[in-house]
Amino acid sequence: MSDQTTPDIIYTKVDEAPELASASLLPIIRTFAAAAGVSVDTRDISLAGRIIATFPEYLTEDQRQSDDLAWLGELVKTPHANVIKLPNISASVPQLVAAIRELQGQGYALPDYPETPATDEEKAVRAKYDTIKGSAVNPVLREGNSDRRAAAAVKKYAQDNPHRIGDWAADSKTRVAAMTSGDFYSNETSATLDAAATAKIVLETSDGETVLKDAVSYPAGTVVDATYMSAGALSTFLADEIEKTKADGTLFSLHLKATMMKVSDPIIFGHAVKAWLQPVFDKHGDTLKDLGVNPNSGLGDLLERVKGNPDIMADIEACRAQRPPMYMVDSDRGITNLHVPSDVIVDASMPALISSGGKGWGPDGNPHDATCVIPDSSYAPVYDETIKFFKENGKFNPATAGTVQNIGLMAQKAEEYGSHPTTFEIPADGVVKMVLEDGTVLHKHTVAAGDIWRSASARKAPIEDWVTLAIDRQAATGYRAIFWLDENRAHDAELIMLVKPILEAKGVADKFEIMAPRQATRASLETITKGENTIAITGNVLRDYLTDLFPILELATSAKMLSIVKLMQGGGLFETGAGGSAPKHVQDLVSTGHLRWDSLGEFCALGESLKFLGESRQNAKALVLGRAAEQATQGVLDHGRSPNRKVGQPDNRHSHYWFARYWAEALAAQTEDADLAAHFAPIAKALAEGEAAIVAELLDAQGKPVDLGGYYHGDPAKVSAVMRPSPTLNAIIS
Repeated sequence: MSDQTTPDIIYTKVDEAPELASASLLPIIRTFAAAAGVSVDTRDISLAGRIIATFPEYLTEDQRQSDDLAWLGELVKTPHANVIKLPNISASVPQLVAAIRELQGQGYALPDYPETPATDEEKAVRAKYDTIKGSAVNPVLREGNSDRRAAAAVKKYAQDNPHRIGDWAADSKTRVAAMTSGDFYSNETSATLDAAATAKIVLETSDGETVLKDAVSYPAGTVVDATYMSAGALSTFLADEIEKTKADGTLFSLHLKATMMKVSDPIIFGHAVKAWLQPVFDKHGDTLKDLGVNPNSGLGDLLERVKGNPDIMADIEACRAQRPPMYMVDSDRGITNLHVPSDVIVDASMPALISSGGKGWGPDGNPHDATCVIPDSSYAPVYDETIKFFKENGKFNPATAGTVQNIGLMAQKAEEYGSHPTTFEIPADGVVKMVLEDGTVLHKHTVAAGDIWRSASARKAPIEDWVTLAIDRQAATGYRAIFWLDENRAHDAELIMLVKPILEAKGVADKFEIMAPRQATRASLETITKGENTIAITGNVLRDYLTDLFPILELATSAKMLSIVKLMQGGGLFETGAGGSAPKHVQDLVSTGHLRWDSLGEFCALGESLKFLGESRQNAKALVLGRAAEQATQGVLDHGRSPNRKVGQPDNRHSHYWFARYWAEALAAQTEDADLAAHFAPIAKALAEGEAAIVAELLDAQGKPVDLGGYYHGDPAKVSAVMRPSPTLNAIIS
């Protein structure tokens, strides 16, 4: 892969609302970039695209497409990588199955997803599909650590225009429930390898030894963890919390990450579904099995499979009557917290509940206090302490609050997000061992059938890069800087032993604090409540959790965050915020023609990408484009041109018009490059003179249902017609 064959900027093709927005925004970007000789190409990392690329042998020549994720995985290991990465679907099994069915309906002769593979062919198909599930994209692309923060302009706008925050009552019954034993946190062991090593993972039972993973290679200095969650302890915990919730009179809510943690968390989710309907499973277990019920797929799939059995349906209703009310995803349609594993994602759902004053939506369509069940106690204390803080101090004030920036360790599949290939649901009682090639037993756990065992790792080079990135960020800002590491957790204790010597060697140990997540949460909330700023230096999962929690409190959304991944080989990956709200936005567009998705994250990433291109390739015109894009972003904020909430009001497409106009005006006004100024002056003039027509044409496109030709795999022509409905704007951009 060389500079000559690689486009200057890769803009990823993804899913749902971000991809719909791209149909409107990308033509603008390409037109403006071309004036500076900058090429912008796309690569498909959407769920549908990855499915198609994985099964070429089933498809016609015209239907096949390249494995763009693999291509990008190689690109990000090179110094000339420049990728703008939009949020993609991290698919749960129900989402994967739905995407397959949609593609099959469009004429793609793909195999079904085998829920219970029996033949070798079915097992091979299942293995291929399983590579697409969950966090299949991010670990491949994130060959660097994360620098994520609110851009100064975005933060200032949020303070000047504070969003609504729910009131917290001191006597609120909302609480977090987590396991106190038997979970991943309490069972974790960790070790740092002195030399490069290869390990195998084996399960020893009374029947002999089974190899769970034949060979896993690690370079010297890798921190290797192993742990398990006890299925028995989990089941007891869930049953107890259901009863406690009923006694409290609150909503029962489960908060997991069954997308990114695509192996372990769907199993935990299944335990919760089974616990909720335990009497039904006890009475009808054999029949449910015959009907193909898999609790890991959720209550929605279960109800669909048993709807023709009145006895089971009656027992389900009887069981529900004895349970506490459940936290609802959509109370109007009866979609509960347990319907689909990907519907309630902890890093989005908990901040939303917290910013609403601890309230969740109940089956009666009204907000209520909730019991927030987060089984593993590794990170649950973050939300527990946040809730306690607001009960004590009252609601958050975005107008006066400081900010929490984040430096996240995520390069080279660091920590839990890289654990999928080494996560197993244990088939029989026994002992799991990680054994090095010299016979050394690195980790050993006594387990029972049904336990969830997993191993994760973090390599030395990414850890050192992470600490260096934190040092640089603290030096640039002077902010309070905290490593969120728990000396009582095995993995974190190993990291602390690596972090402290680096800080001391650099002479900056006095500028950093090390705190466990609970204490760091309290310290960070106290800091920003005073209007001051702090940097959270965290591992991979906490990076995800905190860069939703604090932005949702500060900005009302995490989609507006600036996320820069400084790739370890010198390239740049520019992420555009979170896509947790993307499905709802698509539903709104299809039914009303209004797309509320905010592309501010894309605007911010574009400016950074162009500036990075200009600096790394000595392209002065790209630098001018990047600075002007930043001015345009500021203009969108200053003039309130972000999408509005309701049909008949400006939406995503309007914001793209204003971004293009402000961008053209900034380029026409700048004096660094006369050619660019001359080129964009007539474009800026045309966009200004066409304002009335363009705004009217965009508004006329709303108020009626639209046809995209598919949810996961839309028709490009139909999507373009929906997202580019202004002939006036299209003519100017073209």
